[in-house]
Amino acid sequence: MTTQSDIQGTTFEDLLSAVEPAVGGREIKDPATGEVVGRAPEHTVADLEAAIASARAAQPGWGALSHAERSGFLNKAADAIEANAEALAVLLSREQGKPLNGPNARFEVGACAAWLRATAAFEIEPEVLFDDEGGRAELHHRPLGVVGAIGPWNWPMMIGVWQLAPALRMGNTVVMKPSEYTPLSVLALVHVLNTVLPEGILHAVSGGRDVGEALAGHPEVDKVMFTGSTATGKAIIRSSADTVKRLTLELGGNDAGIVLPDADPKAIAEGLFWGAFINTGQTCAALKRLYVHEDIYEETVTALAAVAAAMPMGVGLDENNVLGPLQNRSQYQIVANLVQAAKESGARIVTGGNPDESQPGFFYPATLVADVDNENPLVAEEQFGPALPIVKYSTIDEAVEMANALEVGLGASVWSSDKEKAREVAARIEAGTVWINKHGAVDPRMPFGGAKQSGYGLEFGVEGLKHLAQPQIINY
Repeated sequence: MTTQSDIQGTTFEDLLSAVEPAVGGREIKDPATGEVVGRAPEHTVADLEAAIASARAAQPGWGALSHAERSGFLNKAADAIEANAEALAVLLSREQGKPLNGPNARFEVGACAAWLRATAAFEIEPEVLFDDEGGRAELHHRPLGVVGAIGPWNWPMMIGVWQLAPALRMGNTVVMKPSEYTPLSVLALVHVLNTVLPEGILHAVSGGRDVGEALAGHPEVDKVMFTGSTATGKAIIRSSADTVKRLTLELGGNDAGIVLPDADPKAIAEGLFWGAFINTGQTCAALKRLYVHEDIYEETVTALAAVAAAMPMGVGLDENNVLGPLQNRSQYQIVANLVQAAKESGARIVTGGNPDESQPGFFYPATLVADVDNENPLVAEEQFGPALPIVKYSTIDEAVEMANALEVGLGASVWSSDKEKAREVAARIEAGTVWINKHGAVDPRMPFGGAKQSGYGLEFGVEGLKHLAQPQIINY
């Protein structure tokens, strides 16, 4: 668990020593080199119980503060992140694997501060529903209590802030459980935040599956926020039933992108590439399957291949790299198996697909797979890595049908030179967010959530704040 201390402007080494246990702990290795980054504490369910009790005790005082007072603390938290930004980015790069540059580690740390400031700035006031001769009714939003936040390994700091910032803003206290793959990043983030936040309102407990399960079902936790797989989300739903716990679930994606026949392949190629390969493809709302009209199919494939060839991949601390390794061996094997199965089915490997397994690290090259059937596992299953299947279509109806065929619907995109036509197609896609001529561009002002089995509940913006509160009507 975390304690308060002053580490403004700390070095990477000081930051690491602040979160490592004095003795013991579990080694965390750099997925790019195999070197030991540091040791993560192995917290237990008993540690979780203590954190929840502390958060429960601190909540009434925190909840009694005004929105302006809580927002002031969020802005101080953003200041603390910015003062320690480089140390946080280096730790994140070494533990998660993502490069410092590009839309990666420094970008993620900067986004944490920006999201805190944006969340602090939203106005949320009681709403007058009616006020007439029959009486007056007001809608208020009260704190829920203790929020349990269970985060992923792909964007551990940023998604952690997506969870904790609105929860704290609305007067809740928070207990976070980071992924077992990236605990140091979240522990360090929480440690930095706790240099300026009131004691007891924010905790991080690093542990195994037993700790996560205990947090999800704990009777003293009023809401759970989870980002991760659909399978784990379903388990959380089941464990929440006995306490009728509130949930916000951002679950698996497999986002579709549709390129209309009037699009300019060269103009959209870089946007398509980063839509798919941001964080080396390890992003819930990344472009995971691309549907391109037959008239511009080959031109689009060629333009994408040219962009992919220019993107350097390697160790994250090398300032030249913008693509990194898969974060863990398990995810590497998923990507490798799916690409190999596509090869064996007769699909065309345009670029990549040939990892050098003699080198250290879980590096899989940026891979484009063309001439692949929509039913191929590389298309139908979420690969969550640097391999993009490109499917040819003949009619818009066919493309929309293929895009909507899966049981998930987190995000999607439409690419066209005609925005009105793109909007018409976007309206037919079953997804929580549909972008036009871009993909995955989340914004703190714009609510975000999934359709179908990609989860429920909203994050971001004023609507996201409301999902971290108990609505109460006062009628008189």
